[in-house]
Amino acid sequence: MLTFTFAVFFLFITPGPGVLSAAGVGSAYGYRKGVRYFIGLWIGTNLVSFTVISGLAAIMLSNPPMRIFFLFASVAYLLYLAARIAFSGSTIAFSKAPAAPGVLSGILLQIINPKAYAVNTTFFSGFAFWPTSLTSETLIKLAIMNAIWIPIHMGWFAAGVTVRRLDLAPRTQFTINIIMALSMLAVVALAALAQR
Repeated sequence: MLTFTFAVFFLFITPGPGVLSAAGVGSAYGYRKGVRYFIGLWIGTNLVSFTVISGLAAIMLSNPPMRIFFLFASVAYLLYLAARIAFSGSTIAFSKAPAAPGVLSGILLQIINPKAYAVNTTFFSGFAFWPTSLTSETLIKLAIMNAIWIPIHMGWFAAGVTVRRLDLAPRTQFTINIIMALSMLAVVALAALAQR
């Protein structure tokens, strides 16, 4: 169980679309507007876990056309979300900043996040520590994952909010938002390449 806990910590803390978008939304929109997105990320994360546990993810991703569809859908949605982060809260961007992403945006990000499926598959297909009861092991794994996921993602979100509270010049804030958006896309590109 300790090995599983360390694996969860290290796989969750490494940058992926979830943590980078949490930081980006925090930086672009602040705590009050961004917390709904954070809640959506958490719901989406658990939906992906249940999709992997049930075997539905394996069925969907074993079908090549379905896998290609999910790849293109994830790239398109992440481009859209990255653009919203990049062009929010800056005078350089659109004349009117777009509304903060909400709960549904967070859920959608996790549902199409390639890293989320890879990580959950690793967690639930390996690290067996309760051979007499798969149900107990699965429930314990879910509890450990959530106990680690929430503070790590909240930390990234809070880091983004802290950047926003620094009241940086609009050009500097714009640059930070662009860097966050590009970082998120780079991680997704690497995850997509790793699946080929």
